[in-house]
Amino acid sequence: MGYILKAIDKEEKVRFALAITTDLVEEARKIHKTSPTASAALGRSLTATAIMASWLKNPKDTITFNIKSDGPAKNIIVTGKNDGYIKAFIANPQEDLPLNKKTGKLDVGGLVGKGLLTITIDNGLKEPYHGTVPLISGEIGEDLANYFLKSDQVPSAVGLGVLVDKDITIKASAGFIIQMMPGAGEEEIRKLEENLKTLKSISHLVAQGYDAYDLLEKISQGFDVKILEKKEISYKCNCSLEKVKDALISIGPKEIKEIIEEDKKASINCYFCNKDYKLDLKDLEEIYNKAIQINTKEK
Repeated sequence: MGYILKAIDKEEKVRFALAITTDLVEEARKIHKTSPTASAALGRSLTATAIMASWLKNPKDTITFNIKSDGPAKNIIVTGKNDGYIKAFIANPQEDLPLNKKTGKLDVGGLVGKGLLTITIDNGLKEPYHGTVPLISGEIGEDLANYFLKSDQVPSAVGLGVLVDKDITIKASAGFIIQMMPGAGEEEIRKLEENLKTLKSISHLVAQGYDAYDLLEKISQGFDVKILEKKEISYKCNCSLEKVKDALISIGPKEIKEIIEEDKKASINCYFCNKDYKLDLKDLEEIYNKAIQINTKEK
């Protein structure tokens, strides 16, 4: 479990969201067996998505964070809902890189590389909203701040950190997103910049015992803030055998028949939780018959 703390200054010019995600990122590390650098990349993405999901209005609304790049990671996908459930995927979880020579830190930018960041928001309307921007560093925090500015026209400060322990478990993971609201001016920006200049690594602070309230106090110095909500979040995949069967039905009768004739069984892996679903001949025949019925109705 983790949690998100949301607050706003009393003049409603700046909103703050902070997340403690150590347990979630450790769960993701265990599921995907990620290398240290992949853990950091996936963890930053997970933390950012969890915060953005907390801004969704309805429990069934979903947000998807998707990076496609030319770096070793290739693809990172995180999906979150307003109900606090988050799930994540990285295409090449065991790819790793040496520490960044300039910073001495995990080289997330190198692992991600160049590419595109796409945010998709589905609130149940006919067409989900898609916003896409080029990656500017691959460090994820900078890329997301650029997304907010270019796609939403909202000046934002984004801080994301994952501290990997010597045994490659997750020692600490946390993040914040701070956004300027309508009416914010140079004074608010100046105060916020001063606070962030003195802020040490957010994951190291959490490892030292800081919670989201402590972090908020450091980040919001000079602002009169009020707490809006503390929301629990957890890593949870909503896959099921029925959803796997529905996915197979969607490929069509011809393809299902080929699987029956050639293999007489199927194994489907969920890339969010790594669970394997085994389908025997009886299952496949049932799926084939349903696909035939659907195909007949559509004609």
